[in-house]
Amino acid sequence: MRHLKRTLGHLLALAALTASPLAAAEQSIADGQYEIHYNAFNSSFITPEVARQNDLVRSKYRALINVSVLKIQDDGSKQPTTAIVSGQAANLLNQAQQLEFKKIDEGDALYYIGSFRFTEDEQLKITLSVQPDPNQPAYDIEFDQRFYVD
Repeated sequence: MRHLKRTLGHLLALAALTASPLAAAEQSIADGQYEIHYNAFNSSFITPEVARQNDLVRSKYRALINVSVLKIQDDGSKQPTTAIVSGQAANLLNQAQQLEFKKIDEGDALYYIGSFRFTEDEQLKITLSVQPDPNQPAYDIEFDQRFYVD
């Protein structure tokens, strides 16, 4: 079971690095206190076994968004940290799907995975709100990405 969760992390990293129109390279923001990494990719990039293990839906018409938050320590090291993550995916007509994120905790790695539907050759605006500290304002992240049926 632990191996399957680690496999999810490796697959998410692989999806982020895949040089394909189906996936965007990993993106991140940092402010000296936190580093927030995020990417979106077709759900078919993960194996059926990993999808079952983590209760994720695979489909050629469904994408996943992966968000991870690292707290930058005084010594410069980075520690995975929890956050409140929400967002939406909107098409060019501003029809939006609210994203619900599932927390996947591997101990030494922490991911928030959300999913949404898309149609062939669809441009979507992804809007994320990531709040590592509930006493501080959230980080607002926006990016556009085109999705293709796999």
